[in-house]
Amino acid sequence: MILVGLTGGIGAGKSTVSAMLAERGAAIVDADQIARDLQMPGTEVLRAMAERFGDHILLADGALDRGAVAKIVFNDDAALKDLNGIVHPAMQAEIQRQIDLHKDTDRVVVLDFPLLGENPRKGLVATVVVDIPVDVAVRRLVDQRGMDETDALARINSQISREERLATATHVIDNGGDRDRLVEQVDALWATLVGLSAQH
Repeated sequence: MILVGLTGGIGAGKSTVSAMLAERGAAIVDADQIARDLQMPGTEVLRAMAERFGDHILLADGALDRGAVAKIVFNDDAALKDLNGIVHPAMQAEIQRQIDLHKDTDRVVVLDFPLLGENPRKGLVATVVVDIPVDVAVRRLVDQRGMDETDALARINSQISREERLATATHVIDNGGDRDRLVEQVDALWATLVGLSAQH
């Protein structure tokens, strides 16, 4: 097994690249999905979050109101630190559990993790950054996700800079062009990863 990191800023198209790698045979460990699963009604993580931030972060059906949590932690460093203290240990344990499922195989395991630049991980054979210019990301967030431009820019600016993220990359997928160009790059990347896997 080899472990590959996949990251990209909001709106870059990381999920699209992740899906393409899955189609080619990669095992995907999706950090966002793990975070959502860990915060489902009835989970220990959600209970701890409600204890710390109050029951108003829960919707009527007991599900997490992400917007309510975002409002609390976006402007309060101590609250964000507490949230990370609750979520991160559980998340790291589940990420590791899912990676370990493949440890005796020859799979290419892709850790799809938006915050890889902020939280580097040891043991990666490669780090793939999906990259697009900021103005293209803003346009996509407005057109495809219905965000307003100010909100889209605020989300982008709350992450590490494009330059900092690119500095962590061993491979860059430029998603500023059309889908054919993206497919070409993913095919080339996949061939490289399979080659790396054969060496391990």
